[in-house]
Amino acid sequence: MKAAGRATQRDRTSRLLGAAAVVVLLASTACEAGKGDGPDDSTATDRPGATDSAPAGTSSAEPDGSGSPNPTGGSSSTAGHGGGDAKADGTAVCAEADLSYATTDQDEPGDQVRHLLLTVTNAGNKTCTVYGYPRVQLGADAQVPVALIKDSDPKAPATLAPGEEANAALLVSGGQRDTDEAHSISVVLQGRRHGSTASGPIDFPMPGAGPLTVDDGGRVTYWMTPSGLALDFIMSL
Repeated sequence: MKAAGRATQRDRTSRLLGAAAVVVLLASTACEAGKGDGPDDSTATDRPGATDSAPAGTSSAEPDGSGSPNPTGGSSSTAGHGGGDAKADGTAVCAEADLSYATTDQDEPGDQVRHLLLTVTNAGNKTCTVYGYPRVQLGADAQVPVALIKDSDPKAPATLAPGEEANAALLVSGGQRDTDEAHSISVVLQGRRHGSTASGPIDFPMPGAGPLTVDDGGRVTYWMTPSGLALDFIMSL
């Protein structure tokens, strides 16, 4: 009986040891299976997805040129220019045959003739415009035209209806040395475009019978309609 009792006790002990071993084995297996959780998983979720790796500036953001209009300066740049010799309002440049000419002495009788008023009158039946200033040559031997008084610019050309006149003041002598005698006053009319001409040399009437005493101090104003305004630029000289 004692031997049977000892065998039964050994079997119970063996079963308990076997059960304990199974528990330890299961616990060890569970720990190994949990190694995949933790930092490695968080790094994987932080990696940028496929959409984040696309380069900046996609096709929808690139300019395709449709928003930039083509330059239109070609047509607009020429639209503001009048054609031929007509102004934008339709008036033509006064030609030599459209005008009559006069010269008036502004000095006291008996004094040396120094201050003159040059006048052109529209003798035609259509409105025309006189541009710039008269290019005056005093005497046939003059080397250069009379100098312009730039401050006399009226900022707008003189447009003349039939019968209206434009005036320019002419100082023939400024008190300089190297005087000479001039037996003629020749004027060239300017065209609408800068530097162009609208006539050949035109002989204006001489004031009085004798020649003019001229020098390098001569000056002339722009054409303007008020005669008094033109004379204001030379009468104090």
